[in-house]
Amino acid sequence: MTPTEGGSTIGDMDAEITHLENQLEQLVALYESGKAEMRSLRTRVAALEAENRQLLGKVRLASEKLESLLQNLPES
Repeated sequence: MTPTEGGSTIGDMDAEITHLENQLEQLVALYESGKAEMRSLRTRVAALEAENRQLLGKVRLASEKLESLLQNLPES
């Protein structure tokens, strides 16, 4: 191996490039994993928000029925 400028060898540069390629592959994998997790979380949030709206409607209906029942009770 022949030294190049700065005292590095071609083998050292190849090792550095390989190391950087590996780091880049890991970074891309983490990014893709993060994107998939974000999609999953958005879907979950949407489902929970829909369930929350449905439950809120049920609570309102129960509250209205309870108020109606209380109004129909004879006063003591």
